[in-house]
Amino acid sequence: MDNILKVKLLGDKARLPEYAHEGDAGLDLFSTVETVIQPGESSLIPIGIIIQLPSRTEAQIRPRSGLALKHQITVLNSPGTIDEGYRGEIGVILINHGKLPFTIEIGMRIAQMVIKPVLSVSIKAIEELDITSRGSGGFGSTGI
Repeated sequence: MDNILKVKLLGDKARLPEYAHEGDAGLDLFSTVETVIQPGESSLIPIGIIIQLPSRTEAQIRPRSGLALKHQITVLNSPGTIDEGYRGEIGVILINHGKLPFTIEIGMRIAQMVIKPVLSVSIKAIEELDITSRGSGGFGSTGI
């Protein structure tokens, strides 16, 4: 597997994704528009790039912790998934969970993109599953 993320910029406001620090998992993504997201509302923010992922990988779009903590801005469908074969413009769906309008500026770091390997599986219909000690317990079955 080659570890090259190929990126096409779609305009003069577009920026290459970049790691803020050596060893970071997420690449910062930058807005190409200025807009205001009202409290309780969401908006699709264009990033101005098209990517070609390495073979057998996906890109996960995740929130930035600083925006979430300080302004209650997060990625609505977190994590968003970009499949290997997608060749359209990357967009990030942000939602404002805060009480104040939030202004997105051109060039603002609004999300992060993590490249992850993908395991493809075969699908087989069966009558019964293996029994485990957990069974069907979920949604708080282990207590608080």
